[in-house]
This record gives sequence, C-alpha cells and structure tokens, in this order.
Amino acid sequence: MKDLRWKTLSSEYLFKDNWFTIRKDKCEAANGKIIDPYYVYEFPDWVTAVALTQDGKFVMERQYRHALGEVNYEIPGGCVDDTDKSLEEAIARELREETGYVFSQYEYLGKTSANPSTNDNWMHMYLATGGKLVSSQKLDHNEEIEIYLFSIEEMKKLLKENQLIQAMHVTALFYALDKLGELKF
Repeated sequence: MKDLRWKTLSSEYLFKDNWFTIRKDKCEAANGKIIDPYYVYEFPDWVTAVALTQDGKFVMERQYRHALGEVNYEIPGGCVDDTDKSLEEAIARELREETGYVFSQYEYLGKTSANPSTNDNWMHMYLATGGKLVSSQKLDHNEEIEIYLFSIEEMKKLLKENQLIQAMHVTALFYALDKLGELKF
C-alpha cells in the first residue's frame, strides 16, 4: 500500500488562542507536489459522553450555539484541560460541571474527528452509566445549559427525526446504542 502522508516543510502561526489556533503549512505530497498554503485549525482534544442515569434515562443538554444561531439538544462534553490526568477524568469533570451528575462507570467508545482535513484534534467518546444527580451545575461564564432526561425510545425518535444536529454527538449516540444492543444493522 502506497504511503500517502505529506511532509510538512514549514509552518507559520497566523492566530493563537487557548481554544483555537490557525496554522499555515507548506507541505510536500507523496507524489512530490507542493501544497502551499494549507491551513490547519488546532484545538484541544474533546471528550463527550452518552450519559445514562441509574434508571436508564439519557442525560441531554439544551443550549444555544451561536455559530449556527440555533438552540438544540446535545450530549454533555467539552475540552480536555491541561489539569485533567486522563480522558476519563476529563469527561467525569465535564459531566459533573455541566449536568450535576456523577456516574459509576465509563466505557470508552472510541474517537472521531470533526473534520480531519482541517482540524488536528480528536473527540473521545464515552458511555457513562449509573448516573446520579449530586449537585447543581457549575457552568462556565459563557454557558447556559438546560438538562433534560429522555427514555431510550424518545432518544431514538430524536435521532430518527433528525432533531440532533451536532454530527459528532450523533456519532457517539450510534456507537452507544450499538454497545447497548439497541442498534440493528
């Protein structure tokens, strides 16, 4: 099998911030062709969880997303912080902060990329089970999140009716439904 990877000949940062960095690369393709410029968006890795309460309800968030100007349902998650010792610790922290729930078990479902042609990070997906509400939310200054609980049938209906618009969250839900034996191919 042919190696199709590119060589990075040079890189220049155009913008750097905590949550978003833009880099301009000059690359050489495997066939020798020079690609200049090639823009890369650098983000921290993300974690997300399909979170189930002790009685099997899906913990969902409803919030406004400014880029699309839409209010919609999503699964909990966020950025992996430098202070997180592991991905599991990161998702446990995000779940506690955003929902007030703690979970007794975390199962890694894999990783996916929002857009591997431009983004350099991964989203790590978990199935969190045994959720118990233990506190109020501890949201960031720019977050306003409502929590809703859905049955498995209600969740399947949301998916079937295309009511969930965050593509990576839909991906995580399908992996989780498969793990739960609720997805038939």
